[in-house]
Amino acid sequence: MLRCDLHVHTSFSKDGESSVEDCLRVAEERGLDAIAICDHDTVEAVVYAETLASPVLVIPGIEVSTHEGHMIALGIREPVPDGLLFEDTVARARRMGALVILPHPYHKWRHGVALKIRDALEMVDAVESFNSRYITGSANRKADRIARELGKPRVAGSDAHNARFIGYGETLVDAEKDIDAILDAIREGRCQIRGRMTPLRTYTRQSMRGAKRRLTRKIQHR
Repeated sequence: MLRCDLHVHTSFSKDGESSVEDCLRVAEERGLDAIAICDHDTVEAVVYAETLASPVLVIPGIEVSTHEGHMIALGIREPVPDGLLFEDTVARARRMGALVILPHPYHKWRHGVALKIRDALEMVDAVESFNSRYITGSANRKADRIARELGKPRVAGSDAHNARFIGYGETLVDAEKDIDAILDAIREGRCQIRGRMTPLRTYTRQSMRGAKRRLTRKIQHR
C-alpha cells in the first residue's frame, strides 16, 4: 500500500507558506510515497516540482475555485478555469482526463460545495472524507458517512498549507508507484484513509491570516 497525501499546498498558493522543496523534503522524511500538489487555481508548483529530484512521487493536481466552492482535479498539468459552475468545472476536468475529488464538502468557511449543491458528491469520482484542518471533525464524519452511502471512494489529505503538516491526512492506495496506477486504484476504491488533526492553534492562526487577506482584497477592490 502506498502512503499518499492527496491535498498539499505550496507557496505557489496565495495562502501557502512552504516551498516545493520543503514540501518534498518533509514528505520524504515522513515516509510518504506520493503527494498531490493542489495549489489554488494554478499548476505552476506542479510543473516546477517535476524538475526536481525526489523519491517522493508528485501527483499533479489543482484545487479549482468553482462558482459554488472548491474542487480538486488530479492527474492534469494544465489549469482548469476558475469561476465556472461546479457541474461545468467537473465536466471540463474530466475531459482533460482528471480524477475529480470533492474536498472538505461540508465545511462552511472553506468553500464546501456540498453545502450549496445537494448532489455534489454524486458528481465526483471520490470524496475527501478526512481533511486534517477541522476543529471538531463533524464535517469529516458527515462526508465519510455520505460517501459510504453513495459507494464513493474515500480519500484523505492534510490540506497542509505549511510543510510541517504534510502527512496529517493519508490515503493508503493499493497500486504501483505510478501516477496513472494510483489514480485508477482510487477510482476503483482500492484505497483506505487515516490521519490526525492539525493543531487547533495552527488552524486558528492560518484561518485568521486568510480572513485578513480576504478583507484586504475586498478593501482594495472597492
